[in-house]
Amino acid sequence: MKLRFTVNHSPVELETDPGRRLLDILREDLGLIGTKEGCGEGECGACTVLLDNLAVLSCLTVAAQLPGREVVTIEGLERSGRPDALQTAFVEETAIQCGYCTTGMIMSAKALLMANPHPAEREIRTALSGNICRCSGYHQIIRAVNRAANETEG
Repeated sequence: MKLRFTVNHSPVELETDPGRRLLDILREDLGLIGTKEGCGEGECGACTVLLDNLAVLSCLTVAAQLPGREVVTIEGLERSGRPDALQTAFVEETAIQCGYCTTGMIMSAKALLMANPHPAEREIRTALSGNICRCSGYHQIIRAVNRAANETEG
């Protein structure tokens, strides 16, 4: 199928199988390797991206779902060479250890902050509940999301 959609604010057109995973399209066809494959079954959240501003698991999203839609990956958060407030907060709050879950955590948090710029801690916990971290611990991650929310106008 011929596929036309937007990735990180740029139009994309490619020929692919309708059942092909978005994760594979991003990594193999578009070279966007910030999106990680963890479990490949939708259980860990490492592959989270934004699809029309909603957090989705790219390992469970197929090409047939993409025409006319907008995908944003971790690479798409940077603006004018500057990292997003969430990216900065994750670094400053030491919410990164091995880094494998980080992009998925940040993308889930970004979707939350876009919908609710000043969430309560329980809302942050709920938004991140589909993301697994084995290294950092959730305390620093929640602190980072709170920090980004408090530093962002909205």
